[in-house]
Amino acid sequence: MDDAAPHTNRLAGETSPYLLQHQHNPVDWWPWGTEALAEAQKTGKPILLSVGYAACHWCHVMAHESFEDAATAEVMNELFVCIKVDREERPDIDQIYMRALHLLGQQGGWPMTMFLSPDGAPIWGGTYFPNTPQYGRPSFVGIMREFIRIYRDEPDKIAANKTAIERSLAERSPTDTASIGLNELDNVAGSIARSTDPDNGGLRGAPKFPQCSMLEFLWRAGARTGDDRFFITTNLALTRMSQGGIYDHLGGGYARYTVDDKWLVPHFEKMLYDNAQILDLLALEHARAPNALYHQRAEETVGWLKREMLTREGGFASSLDADSEGEEGRFYIWSQSEIEELLGKDDATFFAAKYGVTADGNFEGRNILNRLGDDSDTATEAEQLAAMRAILFRAREKRVRPGLDDKVLADWNGLTIAALVHAAQAFARPDWLTLAATAFGFITTTMSRHGRLGHSWRAGKLLQPALASDNAAMIRAALALHEATGDHLFLDQAVLWQADLDTHYGDPRHGGYFLTSDDAEGLILRPHSSVDDATPNHIGLTAQNLARLAVLTGDDRWRKQLDTLFSRMLAVAGENVFGHLSLLNALDLYLAGAEIVVTGEGEEAEALLKAARALPHATTIVLHVPDPAKLPAHHPANDKVVPGGGAVAFVCRGQTCSLPVSETDALAALVRHEDPVASTNRLQ
Repeated sequence: MDDAAPHTNRLAGETSPYLLQHQHNPVDWWPWGTEALAEAQKTGKPILLSVGYAACHWCHVMAHESFEDAATAEVMNELFVCIKVDREERPDIDQIYMRALHLLGQQGGWPMTMFLSPDGAPIWGGTYFPNTPQYGRPSFVGIMREFIRIYRDEPDKIAANKTAIERSLAERSPTDTASIGLNELDNVAGSIARSTDPDNGGLRGAPKFPQCSMLEFLWRAGARTGDDRFFITTNLALTRMSQGGIYDHLGGGYARYTVDDKWLVPHFEKMLYDNAQILDLLALEHARAPNALYHQRAEETVGWLKREMLTREGGFASSLDADSEGEEGRFYIWSQSEIEELLGKDDATFFAAKYGVTADGNFEGRNILNRLGDDSDTATEAEQLAAMRAILFRAREKRVRPGLDDKVLADWNGLTIAALVHAAQAFARPDWLTLAATAFGFITTTMSRHGRLGHSWRAGKLLQPALASDNAAMIRAALALHEATGDHLFLDQAVLWQADLDTHYGDPRHGGYFLTSDDAEGLILRPHSSVDDATPNHIGLTAQNLARLAVLTGDDRWRKQLDTLFSRMLAVAGENVFGHLSLLNALDLYLAGAEIVVTGEGEEAEALLKAARALPHATTIVLHVPDPAKLPAHHPANDKVVPGGGAVAFVCRGQTCSLPVSETDALAALVRHEDPVASTNRLQ
């Protein structure tokens, strides 16, 4: 018996669960940092950069095949300085080298494997490389040796590649002005709607991703134009996702994407940011048109967040792995016989008909539970199915669980906090507001130093400084909490974070914001992208935040700053509209959103505020001014305020405000562009 301790490399000193997964690899891994780069320059060895994340299935495959293989590791250690990066912990590094990979004509993805010069400049790369040659692809070892041969024998070719990529990375989009207004937003929405899947929702074909910024953009088009076809398109995708296998019908929560075109077979990892954005959409649509399915999915998803993702300190963990026991999806799938054993023959037959369970299965001989075939239940059936799901859930809890990446990321938590606030209003769940406030408190205390945010926290270690995405998402969260509670501490915090964003991240030359701060560790360049990823881009989020700050503070400097941001960035968006939908969502809020101003105090004011906060959050900004005399001097509602009157509400768009209303139904009608008098009479 071998009692020798396992090999341990430098990653053992890190806190990232993804990096710790590789601490016993025979690869002599370095974490990203000045020491690793200094080692490369001292030895003259090129760098092999491997970027992945804890819930990534193909990252695990490459790790098992190559990084845990002693012979492969020996070649890596001999030829390269090997650096391992968690893309969630360091999205700035990931963004630089993923863009370089795209410039090389390669399709992006993870694991990302890049070959760099000793000073960190990208030369060549790819994603997953097999350990043995297959289907015409060389082995990973073969690729490494061939790269070193070219690096050694053809330095001119290496230098030319390096220079070309560096030049392309440094190029910036044009800064000419662009004219994008409401007509252009409507035209883009119509074009996107025509490209969606008319049967299953979402974009046509496979794989299928939630594309939440796109669904919000289409929803906004419906609200802006009054054309129900946009709502139908958004709802089709949300409903099919909520009934498909991408949704966990026993434990709640949505997986990252499906490999098919019907939302059936997921890539089983669950990411915090996907669930935050989908929860936000469920709340948005339910506030417009109450939907029992969306209400149930929101309840179940928040239940999952509380049960499985909430850390002891009050923040939310990042992700759940796709794999358990070395098999993708093993935790989530069922055989027909397992269900029969747990439920009994008769109940199992009923359950199988409802959830698409068969003897042959729908995924590698087993079954992914889904409601794509039959989603109509009587009240009695719904009660019976809930009891059956509970039995299966308790049995599933005894299985080996997928790995949890429990690092807390400020930007993903910001998206989650805002979604919880919006869902609390839409679904009348004040306890969700408390959950959001608790997470916000954790970020502002434990994950902040000297008034500035950090990006990632785990095991008592905070990674600072923050990224622009952290500030943008947490400002969004602070503003959502302020609008929902009226507490000015949240608004004050948002203003401080926005000042930090402007001071340390702003790009006065080209407009917008760098991803990294001006006092962050030096990289080969400061990433500056305005394109949405799986999450909305920080520039798009900031544009929405500035629109809200202008209203909620009454300070017109935020409006002027937003005008400047749009004047610089809409030209960039015009060249790649689909990649900038979060920015266009901000433009919709600015041009077509409703500012709801409630003046006065007491029960009448609280009733108006409650009604205002329950309206769709994406297209409304709720401002409470207890003393109408304290409205900003330039506010268009000033000339309609009646001194000494009771609590009233105004709905303002642009520089025009409605007459005051005191009834909640009339307020809702104004926001919907209806006649408040006719609406009140109809609803009485």
